[in-house]
Amino acid sequence: MKAAPAAQKRLLDLAELDSVVDRLAHRRRTLPELAEIDELSAKVARLATQVIAAETEAGDLAREQAKAEVDVDAVRVRAERDQKRLDSGQVSSPKDLASLQSEIASLHRRQSDLEEVVLEIMERREAADAQATKLSAERDELATTRGGAEDRRDAAFAEIDKEAGEAKAKRATVTADIPADLLALYDKLRDQFGVGAAMLQGGRCLGCRTSLSIAEINRIKAASHDEVIRCEECRRILVRTPESGL
Repeated sequence: MKAAPAAQKRLLDLAELDSVVDRLAHRRRTLPELAEIDELSAKVARLATQVIAAETEAGDLAREQAKAEVDVDAVRVRAERDQKRLDSGQVSSPKDLASLQSEIASLHRRQSDLEEVVLEIMERREAADAQATKLSAERDELATTRGGAEDRRDAAFAEIDKEAGEAKAKRATVTADIPADLLALYDKLRDQFGVGAAMLQGGRCLGCRTSLSIAEINRIKAASHDEVIRCEECRRILVRTPESGL
């Protein structure tokens, strides 16, 4: 392949711009905010699950408390009814009187036991509510922190995308000075090696940092100025400049 020396030198400008674009793309992929956001999102998700569990427990305890309170009311109503019968004097038989008094005493013990159950459930419910409130606050705080990280990420993305857009615009200008076949070869090599062209400086390929053999240097010296030279080691396009030492 042949191409004007000026066109070949433009490959170095293109390689530099592509390097800028690659560095920006790498920076975009590896922003510290991205890892921070992922970590915070995982924590927020875990807390959200814990909040649901705490709220579910509190809801179950609320229903359990309501049922226990209904049981207390039922026993109390029954005890009050029996007490009214006892106080009214309607029961005159000593046996029936003793039975009624025993039942009232049993109901009072049952009521006391049920009230203890209600208090225990209330304490557990309060603890579950407090836990749900605490976890919700932690979740919201982390979500706010994540929002700040997302703002920083978006600002960094905007800056990177602006720089990348400028570099790509310059790239389009440079590619206009390069023949299609030479550009196609460069792009193919860039896809393979990350860098499609490198300067030949002092008998050394700056792409793979390999010093060329004497025979290869002599071959390049003998080649016409418009011949496209490839590094014998890395196969990238070697661009000759006054710094090549030929």
